[in-house]
Amino acid sequence: MVAYDRLGFGRSDPHPGSLTNRFVHDEARASFRAVREQLQIKHFIAFGHSVGGGMAIVCAASDADFCDGLIVESAQVFVEPHTLDGIRQAKRLFQQPGQLERLKKYHGDKAAWVLSAWMDTWLASDFTDWNLDTELRHIRCPILAIYGDQDEYSSLRQPERIDRFTAGRMTLKVMEACGHVPHRENTQAVVDLVTQRLA
Repeated sequence: MVAYDRLGFGRSDPHPGSLTNRFVHDEARASFRAVREQLQIKHFIAFGHSVGGGMAIVCAASDADFCDGLIVESAQVFVEPHTLDGIRQAKRLFQQPGQLERLKKYHGDKAAWVLSAWMDTWLASDFTDWNLDTELRHIRCPILAIYGDQDEYSSLRQPERIDRFTAGRMTLKVMEACGHVPHRENTQAVVDLVTQRLA
């Protein structure tokens, strides 16, 4: 298994600028390909959470001949009001004293940049029509989609759209009483689902 933090996030180096509205595609088609080339990975199973799920979708579509499986958790594939409402609520929350410290646990001194990159990109007027419809049509591998029924940022319209454009390749698992981060909120259940799929 290989897991990496994209540039500007987690333990990676700081990002030198700002994200464009093509950041999902850029990550999949540039950074992920560089990781594969460096580690000499030919066939792969992509697993991504939240916007990383969207990136995993683009990876699976861009390299369909080599992607043997796709697992997405709480992935966004289009901009919906539910997502934007959740981000606006989070923006108000993070304006309160001490809230930014929560992100520093994961992103260190880059936390303020990470927060701005997330919110400013999704709330930008030129991002309103963003979607992954074209990429979904190019996926040829089986898909496992995991969503929480109380997700703050992704409604079940997201997996419905995945299913619509992938010709029945998707298996959906909706986790009860679970929000946007099932792998933290119900870790063992997610591990079991992924293990079963990989088997």
